[in-house]
Amino acid sequence: MVVTDWQKINASVQAWFKEVRCQLLAGCEAKLQVAKKSGRTDLVTNIDKQVEKYLVTQIKQTFPGSRVLGEEGDRDQDLATYQGLVWIIDPLDGTLNFVKQKDHFASMLAVYENGHEKLGYILDVINDKLYWGGPESGVFCNTARLPKVPDLFLDQGLLDVSGRMLIRNYRNVAQVAEKSMGIRVYGSAGIGFIHVLTGKTVGYCSHLHPWDHAAGKILAKAHGLSVKSIDDNELDVLSSNDVLVATKNAKNDIIKLMRKR
Repeated sequence: MVVTDWQKINASVQAWFKEVRCQLLAGCEAKLQVAKKSGRTDLVTNIDKQVEKYLVTQIKQTFPGSRVLGEEGDRDQDLATYQGLVWIIDPLDGTLNFVKQKDHFASMLAVYENGHEKLGYILDVINDKLYWGGPESGVFCNTARLPKVPDLFLDQGLLDVSGRMLIRNYRNVAQVAEKSMGIRVYGSAGIGFIHVLTGKTVGYCSHLHPWDHAAGKILAKAHGLSVKSIDDNELDVLSSNDVLVATKNAKNDIIKLMRKR
């Protein structure tokens, strides 16, 4: 039986993210090649692709036999079995923010083994803060363990929600917003997860793809937060869904209001 060297994995990923941050900061100053994916606000740049290629190369060279699911097209075909090491990559989360603001964007990576959640990483690029950890290690920001957040109710805190959901009042989101102390729309799943992890918001809700929620799910669950679909179902890490990460009390409040639609 081969025993996975998790210390080596963690040290490797943290070193890779130092280089990823350098590449993304350099991209902020460079002339970007920008293309549209599903629509005019769904963008991809040459930097997204460059960072994903870098991470995939490092993973495959350092941990042979790994399988990868990347947002920008790097993916192995037999991921459904969950066997072995599976890495899920979002090289640049919040690409529209990256292009228009040079702020409020992240890079994310999740590591699963035989279907089990192991390690998640979210890099807040501009603030140089790497949030990382898992069920066995706890959750850290750089080298400091992240303190637990109070289990606040919806009306005790701010809520981060998808702008598209709010505009369309999807699943009664407008009433959820009114019940909270205020709404914030950051446009980045990584930043959204970080704000719940650090207690800046009591919840974050958006339609997310696997690369958007895989790392955050690992971190939030390890930190004692709720991470489910807005129907209060468990998330399949390889599926897209309407995702809610929140304190447990806020989650209950939000789901009750969404069921009133």
